[in-house]
Amino acid sequence: MVLYIFYKNKRNKTSGFFFRYNNGIINVMETIIRKVDKNQIEKEVIEQAGRIIREGGLVAFPTETVYGLGANALDEEAAKKTYEAKGRPSDNPLIIHIADFGDLNRIVQNISKKAMDLAEAFWPGPLTMIFEKSDLVPYGTTGGLDTVAVRMPDDSIARELILEGGGYISAPSANTSGRPSPTTAKHVEEDMSGRIDMILDGGSVDIGVESTIVDMTTEPPMILRPGAVTKKMVEEVIGEVQIDKTLLGEETDEAPKAPGMKYRHYAPKAQLKIVQGTLKDEVNAIKQLAYEKTKKGKKVGVIASTETVSRYTTGLIKTIGTRENQSSIAKNLYKVLREFDDENVDCIYSESFSVDGIGSAIMNRLEKAAGHQIIDAHEIASKQKFRRVVFVSKSDNSRGPMAAELLRNQDLIQEYEIESRGMIVLFPEPANQKAEAIMKSHQMTLEGHETVAFSEDDLDEDTLVLTLEENQKWKIVTDYEYVKHVYTLSEYVEIDKEIPSAYGQPLVEYGKSFEILKEMIKKLAEKLNEEAKK
Repeated sequence: MVLYIFYKNKRNKTSGFFFRYNNGIINVMETIIRKVDKNQIEKEVIEQAGRIIREGGLVAFPTETVYGLGANALDEEAAKKTYEAKGRPSDNPLIIHIADFGDLNRIVQNISKKAMDLAEAFWPGPLTMIFEKSDLVPYGTTGGLDTVAVRMPDDSIARELILEGGGYISAPSANTSGRPSPTTAKHVEEDMSGRIDMILDGGSVDIGVESTIVDMTTEPPMILRPGAVTKKMVEEVIGEVQIDKTLLGEETDEAPKAPGMKYRHYAPKAQLKIVQGTLKDEVNAIKQLAYEKTKKGKKVGVIASTETVSRYTTGLIKTIGTRENQSSIAKNLYKVLREFDDENVDCIYSESFSVDGIGSAIMNRLEKAAGHQIIDAHEIASKQKFRRVVFVSKSDNSRGPMAAELLRNQDLIQEYEIESRGMIVLFPEPANQKAEAIMKSHQMTLEGHETVAFSEDDLDEDTLVLTLEENQKWKIVTDYEYVKHVYTLSEYVEIDKEIPSAYGQPLVEYGKSFEILKEMIKKLAEKLNEEAKK
């Protein structure tokens, strides 16, 4: 019988003790955490960790991909402890990590020339190969299979531990099964404190997604899990390689031949959905989805790229990396998912990413984290006629910003970027003080507003331009080549009233302008909502 008791430590992080009942005896485990400098590894720390491994214990350690949960790969009881600590299904095979190529011959059979070539090209590194296992490897390590997955990590701490621990360390990711894989020791502590003997803290990992897995028992060899070693890189060394068709598909009932193939993996606590389409449609769809959920009182997370992050206005928005360097996205993927857990979001929407190079690994992990829930971005984005509403007045310091703020306070079905512009703006200035006083009297504000001149950038097919005077409309129509959705506000809402300028007038005149604007903006909101329902 096993019992876990968790508590909040001094840093207010979950920690705990691990109680195992064996023949009436209670064994209590408190996890040891030791920092290790990759450039100056303390011998005493590695010796302590190696001794724990040799004696059948569990040690989490950094690799270049993610943190691994190390155990003696040739000890079936150690494998059972690994599955127990992770809450991992026992038919999910473990990868054996070695530090000396000569050790491969003891644990596998039939090493082909192609396997030798791949090892020479990518070991040590983020490549795992599957071979026929030798009798030395217990079925507990292989998940009951006659094949075994092997890799040689490039991380110096990992390699020193493997040598000190006996040469063969099984090491799945050091996280609770199904959770995002750990890329820092802090992540390991969150999931494994009290469940394992020791954590070696070597800082953040370099790559951030698990190793590529290539099955060398088939011809041609088959990639079962994408990673930093891409299909193109493998084929440049050994020629044709197949891709497992289930990589980006639904889970199956068949026994997995490699880690992460069958069960839901990498998942945050909140429901994650991937929005897929053109980048423009993805952004517009996510904005709308986040807006709808937020209106319902949900806390929404958004996974954005460096190129798009500034376009989002609703939800907890996190930048995962730049599309110009997808390695940055891979490195941050699990970190971002775990940050959303810390923020207790209710749902997460993510952009999709190119499947070129390491992008294949990114999308593989994202789809598994989302349980293969993918939303068609175009289907969502195409429903919205306008995504931006711009009010245009003479100087953008009174009526225009008042109209914009009134619309922001309406109950709108769809999200809109709502802004105001002026036809004559020589330099930025704040809103008129009398206009601000009127807005405050109605529990609204123009605080922070700065006047902006109208320009050609304010004209596109997604923008509704509403001028407050007829002459402003015709000035735009006359001066600009592309004019598609430009109306006076009174024309668009079909209310035949002028919105007089109160400039230089007493406060009461600003109040009159406000009341006319209030009537028109209410009608505008109704019309926008009617269009949204079509």
